[in-house]
Amino acid sequence: MNSTRAWEILKGNGYKKTDKRELILDMFAATDKYLTARDLLDVLKKDFPGMSFDTIYRNLATFVKLGILEETELSGERNFRMHCESEHHHHHFICMDCGNVKELNLCPMEMLGEKLPNYEIENHKFEIYGKCPDCKHETV
Repeated sequence: MNSTRAWEILKGNGYKKTDKRELILDMFAATDKYLTARDLLDVLKKDFPGMSFDTIYRNLATFVKLGILEETELSGERNFRMHCESEHHHHHFICMDCGNVKELNLCPMEMLGEKLPNYEIENHKFEIYGKCPDCKHETV
């Protein structure tokens, strides 16, 4: 997703364009990596010295609710990134060192679904964490 599409979604849901929201969305649009509220606060404090975690988390929650951002938990902390624009169902490998994300075009639910007969699965999330080849190579 890009910033233009994100603003279309926000405006379509009655949200106004603000400088803070614009900076937050620009930071996400500039990377494929996951960002934390701390990452955002460190940058936003330069332009908005009074910026708080509450403001950041309110905006992040809005962006997640509207499908602009996706959320995951890494090392006990909530992380966010722009929602994928892929048309097909997929999952991700996330490098725990550099934060790079690789799309995985497979889904374990095909195998797990048969293990849950008579259950209605409404949604699922599957992520793999580790080191990408570049980070793995650096530690050798």
